[in-house]
Amino acid sequence: MVAVDGPSGSGKSTISRRLAEALAARYLDTGAMYRAVTWAVLRDGIDPRDEDAVTKVARSVALTIGVDPREPHFAVDGTPVDRPIRGPEVTQAVSAVSAVKAVRALLVAQQRKIIGESTRIVVEGRDIGTVVAPDANLKVYLTASVDERARRRSAESAAEQSATAADLNRRDQLDSTRAADPLRQADDAVVLDTTALGIDEVVARLRHMLDRVTTP
Repeated sequence: MVAVDGPSGSGKSTISRRLAEALAARYLDTGAMYRAVTWAVLRDGIDPRDEDAVTKVARSVALTIGVDPREPHFAVDGTPVDRPIRGPEVTQAVSAVSAVKAVRALLVAQQRKIIGESTRIVVEGRDIGTVVAPDANLKVYLTASVDERARRRSAESAAEQSATAADLNRRDQLDSTRAADPLRQADDAVVLDTTALGIDEVVARLRHMLDRVTTP
């Protein structure tokens, strides 16, 4: 198992998917699970700051989670949500929803179940190496400069880079200071700054690291 953590825009999703494909492994985007619950919260007209109501929604929805790195997909109560969970409304609200302790406990349990059913898997998020799977074979903390992260996200959404940078700073602050499972680097994680690295180079480095920790 490979645990990939880091802030938004550090390259987690693209790199984790590429690595999973290279390893013929499953791929789990835990951040998308929180986004899917957030989408359901907004669908039901719930205030993301209403912890009791948010928890009720999280307990009632049925999440369908695809773990094929070539075609990862998510559905909520049978409705495909791959595109809407990446929209600005969900992005604005997901930090509040993911800070709810009961929601995190529920989704972490689901994540651990998927991991337990997998012989090879790459899992990405913000608390994988510290909470979800502290016994992963390889723990990686990806990072990049705020400017580079903003540039990448702006290219994906066509948003202004300055506005994107401000939103990244907002989410970094919320995610790293929440009481439940905050974003932080695991003590035994390898830190890799992707600011000046291409995707193929990062994947190659991670494969080399994994070979070193799994080869007798």
